[in-house]
Amino acid sequence: MKHAFAAMVSLAFCGGAFAQGYPNKPITFIIPFAAGGDSDLSGRNVAAHAQKYLNNQPIVSVNRTGASGTIGAQAVRTAAPDGYTLLVARIATHAIAPALDSKVPYKWNEFTMLSLIELNPFICYIKADAPWKNAAELIATARAHPGKLNFSTSGVGTSQNMSVQYWMTLAGLTKDHAVGIHYKGGGEVTTAVLGEQVHFACNNAPTVIPHVKSGALRGLFVTPEKLAELPNVPSATEAGFPDMNRIVGWTALMGPPGMPKEVVDRWVDTFAKLAKDPAWQTGNARIGGIAAIRSPAETEKFVREQYELYARLVALLGIRQ
Repeated sequence: MKHAFAAMVSLAFCGGAFAQGYPNKPITFIIPFAAGGDSDLSGRNVAAHAQKYLNNQPIVSVNRTGASGTIGAQAVRTAAPDGYTLLVARIATHAIAPALDSKVPYKWNEFTMLSLIELNPFICYIKADAPWKNAAELIATARAHPGKLNFSTSGVGTSQNMSVQYWMTLAGLTKDHAVGIHYKGGGEVTTAVLGEQVHFACNNAPTVIPHVKSGALRGLFVTPEKLAELPNVPSATEAGFPDMNRIVGWTALMGPPGMPKEVVDRWVDTFAKLAKDPAWQTGNARIGGIAAIRSPAETEKFVREQYELYARLVALLGIRQ
């Protein structure tokens, strides 16, 4: 019995020592998109405030861009599973790209899920002087005049395009009821509505909010919940399209497959502390994020549901590449 007890104590001590010992050198966050984007801002905000909970080891953020974020994601998937190379994942890397492109070299679930970090509100909107008073009136026009209305996107496989396509589907319309006009980025998507080059769009909230507040744009609805700074813009539920709340930007932290439980637990503990950290909360709110820290299991469930949503939409639209 003495020997058995000693062995149990030894195992417990070793596990605790491993957890306390990690990290003992700098951690690298691979950010699979360019500097200044949602994943970059969110990842750097976590890096700035998580260090004090991780033995004060530096967290170095590296932008590794290309192929809708899949180059950076693949680099992490094949990295050593020691917790020193982690991925700031986005909806593009783990929901849209794997659902859309058969050449993506990984599956959405070939990673160690650590935590969801934040959600990014999405707004569907029109120019302020457009003839529609609300979302229902816009949909009624699209239904009555297929192909008459157009919307701006930043590409076929982007959230700006997929969000509108999903909205059309929820309204019982087809992909031909509104025509997508593709631009180079999210900023141009909003500019196209302001310049009356298109009738409407759906986009990440930060690029839209200033124009709604100035009175240049009218928000038809916002997901996943109303925004305090836009009290007159209804939620998707209030606008009659509750399932649109599934359309939302998000960021998560993931690692290579097979990371040790002790390292995962250290990150779970770190995120629990970040959730109560006023500095992290302030930074997150500043970049337009809704705090959404969750357990690894809850994160995996969320990412799975997002992937399945876009896989069904891709199949319905017939755009699998």
